[in-house]
Amino acid sequence: MFRENLIGLVLAIASSAFIGSSFIIKKKGLQRAGASGTRAGSGGYGYLLQPLWWIGMVTMIVGEFANFVAYMYAPAVLVTPLGALSIIVSAFLAHFLLQEKLRRLGILGCILCVVGSTVIVLHAPSEHSIVALEEIWKLAIQPAFLSYAAAVVIVILVLILCCESRYGKTNIAIYTGICSIIGSITVMSIKAVGIAIKLTFEGHSQVANLKFWVFALIAIGCITTQLIYLNKALDMFNTALVSPIYYAMFTSFTIFASVIMFKDWYGQSASDIVSTLCGFITIISGTTVLHSTREPEKLCGDCSALHPQISWRVLANGEIWKLKDNDDLFPEKVAIINQDHFQVV
Repeated sequence: MFRENLIGLVLAIASSAFIGSSFIIKKKGLQRAGASGTRAGSGGYGYLLQPLWWIGMVTMIVGEFANFVAYMYAPAVLVTPLGALSIIVSAFLAHFLLQEKLRRLGILGCILCVVGSTVIVLHAPSEHSIVALEEIWKLAIQPAFLSYAAAVVIVILVLILCCESRYGKTNIAIYTGICSIIGSITVMSIKAVGIAIKLTFEGHSQVANLKFWVFALIAIGCITTQLIYLNKALDMFNTALVSPIYYAMFTSFTIFASVIMFKDWYGQSASDIVSTLCGFITIISGTTVLHSTREPEKLCGDCSALHPQISWRVLANGEIWKLKDNDDLFPEKVAIINQDHFQVV
């Protein structure tokens, strides 16, 4: 069991490196596409013609494949939180390639992520032995997990049908929420597919099993939805904002789903469970600190044109002048009156 957890650990770390890099590469592609056409956040698909975006996509696929294999060997409670390492990678690369400054406090956030990840690795549960796909199917159709899956479907439909058009471009929680919530189902289905493939390589073929293809189709549908809304989130908001929020929400829902379906904490001591939760909270704290130190992204070259601020100066002689940026303060100034006090007739 230790050997399998070690394999999963190495693969999860490699996955984080690739995925963290893919965020930056795809972001560069989205920026180029937005400069020459309709942005992805506004419904455009010009990024599909950008080679740089496809390089980022291939990088992400490699990372996701490593992550996929990691789920074959280690429990989701171990693999998923290690995704925080991708945030560190993307933060450092964004500092150099996207000019999104990483400050000293941000470095502290990165250190917290590493510490939290280490705690989780030391107290992670071992993978339960599964010898047939039917075992996974029974876990998937248990009432507790079916209730969770139904709740996920309802919430996703509400976010897409009711909230996206109204709040999607101004509230980052909409796009990242869709990605994160449906991502928990993605991980469960991918883990099921991965275990089935692993069993097949061990001589217990599962490919002809209809349940295998059900899990595969669910995984494909969820991944496609995630990619669409992740692209929108990356296009509309700062990478340093998307990464930590997406990680925190995605990891929380995935751990919750895994505990329900695979019962990862069954047989664990209370101290190990508490230590794992403390490690996860430390990672969340690190991502929050990392995000709080980054500069917000400007969506336009000169946003001041969209929100003009005009101040007015009432002079002692009764004349009214517009206050310019390069004006010096006059001793005869009596008051500054905001533009809202004046009406254009």
